[in-house]
Amino acid sequence: MKKATKVEIKEIHQRFIDRYSDAVTELNYKNAYELVVAVSLSAQCTDKRVNVITPAFFETFPTPHSLSEADIEDVKKLISSCSFFNNKAKNLLAMASRVVEVYDGEIPMNEKDLQSLGGVGQKTANVVMIEYTGANLMAVDTHVFRVSHRLGLSDDKTAIATEATLVRKFKNNLHALHQGMVLFGRYICKAKNPKCEECFLTEFCKTTKSFKV
Repeated sequence: MKKATKVEIKEIHQRFIDRYSDAVTELNYKNAYELVVAVSLSAQCTDKRVNVITPAFFETFPTPHSLSEADIEDVKKLISSCSFFNNKAKNLLAMASRVVEVYDGEIPMNEKDLQSLGGVGQKTANVVMIEYTGANLMAVDTHVFRVSHRLGLSDDKTAIATEATLVRKFKNNLHALHQGMVLFGRYICKAKNPKCEECFLTEFCKTTKSFKV
């Protein structure tokens, strides 16, 4: 598959920024704790589904402290319509316990500390930092992975490698690029039946093949 040229990368960068500079996550949250929970639940699950689950969850467990003292079966019940809910329940309890014990009940806002929390890997930490602080970071989910491959920006086999490539090629405005690529992949450059007639990047497209991560 052909790679995007430097000129193309610059133009792709600009078009994403022009179109998505004000884009934010579609997950509903009121504070850093709610954002960490919502992003953790969204792994292999749609934002739409997460937004259905979280109101009752946050009503029951409004703080890391209340969640840290929860019974795991109660947590599972509240998130049972989410994929991998057993594992996510365990991770959410571990996350809340560590936030209470190590960080005085406050969500830490740096990558290293975030990644020390249960179920929070590099992608989740980056998404939280991008959304909450506007950090110049990139995070690669299935949408970003697919879009970056279709546009010839990356031919990497993993999300982490793709992230490093995008950071190297784009350098700045990464938070807006991340949010933009997610929305573009979700609504236009879809895995099946991409809406090519609505695309603003058609001349840079290398393939409509689907890429899974």
